[in-house]
Amino acid sequence: MDAASFIRLVVLSAIWGGSFLFLRIAAPFIGPVVLAELRAVFAALFLLIVASTLRRPLDASRHWKHFLILGLFNSAVPFLLFSFAAKTLPASVMSILNATAPIWGAIIGAVWMRQSPPGRTVLGMLLGVAGVGLLVGGDQLTAQPGATSAIAAALLAAFFYGIAANYAKTATAVEPFANAHGSMWAAAILIAPATPFSPLIASPGPGAMAAALALGIVCSGMAYLLYFRLIKDVGATSALTVTFLIPVFGVLWGRLFLSEAVRWNTIVGAGIIIVGTALVTNFNPLALMRGKPAGTA
Repeated sequence: MDAASFIRLVVLSAIWGGSFLFLRIAAPFIGPVVLAELRAVFAALFLLIVASTLRRPLDASRHWKHFLILGLFNSAVPFLLFSFAAKTLPASVMSILNATAPIWGAIIGAVWMRQSPPGRTVLGMLLGVAGVGLLVGGDQLTAQPGATSAIAAALLAAFFYGIAANYAKTATAVEPFANAHGSMWAAAILIAPATPFSPLIASPGPGAMAAALALGIVCSGMAYLLYFRLIKDVGATSALTVTFLIPVFGVLWGRLFLSEAVRWNTIVGAGIIIVGTALVTNFNPLALMRGKPAGTA
């Protein structure tokens, strides 16, 4: 991985880590459903402008079923679940729970392919479970009203990301930019019917609306462009190392901008989850430093 790709990786991690900050700012005022819809619409409109500028066709008439499936599992449902969780959970905790997505993906993949996972993967899964237990059980987080359902929602969102990852491996090949563009329109369409029945929780001020705009344009639209550029330059496996850096920025932004407490169990639990994720994804930092794809010897 060259210096330019490494910088893109860090910037992408900072952006996706920031998504939990913006969720925490906007969700208590806008509400989960409306916020998820705004995020998808803003991202879709941004990608439409980019697609028109670059003359990148969507070919929706051919791939609409694929876009709907990908939009459901990779955007609509996780957006809704994390927006719900953000009413209660700190940004730092959500970013750490999100890091369990590759672990869920490995479990789903093993069931999907009907193959027993290797010992390294099983160890990673167990560490992930232990890390989550330490994270949510090491302080008074679970004693807060609604915390249990919020934690379940965040873990379920990561689970759906795992489904999406496995689906993408077996789905008909579609150009990556079209995947991002089409899935965002699909997510907006899927969420839209619920919005009339989901009024705003409170009158959102400029800060909440700015956070919703940033979620759509920066954390979804622009982030996808960076992510797919990384996939093109260094490969999908190396690009997925962003998973290890997102919690770092999620905790950092929560501490800097929301004054969230960072306790010992937050740091240790995050570390255990990241180690578990590294084992599941077969991440090899020495190989990455030598310029080989992560996961290779």
